[in-house]
Amino acid sequence: MWVSQKGVSIVLSCRVQPNSSREGIGEITNNALIIRLNSPAVEGKANDALIRFLSKRLGIAKSRISIIQGERNRNKLVSIEGVSPEEIAGLLTA
Repeated sequence: MWVSQKGVSIVLSCRVQPNSSREGIGEITNNALIIRLNSPAVEGKANDALIRFLSKRLGIAKSRISIIQGERNRNKLVSIEGVSPEEIAGLLTA
């Protein structure tokens, strides 16, 4: 499953595609949600863009989102506080 609950946080499994021509959500493959970002994968710019993108899309503060695994990898685990797995699934796949 690409989204799961771990204690009070939700863990989102995603695969980031940096330097994309347009930002957006792609399909779910290999239990990971594809997220396309305009930012390059240089000096953490794509990580910052991912947090901004999720914050805007989910309507929560950036401080409630953190990358817990994969900071230097396209495959990432992201911790999100303050929303349920159902809300995340609904907001990101709509």
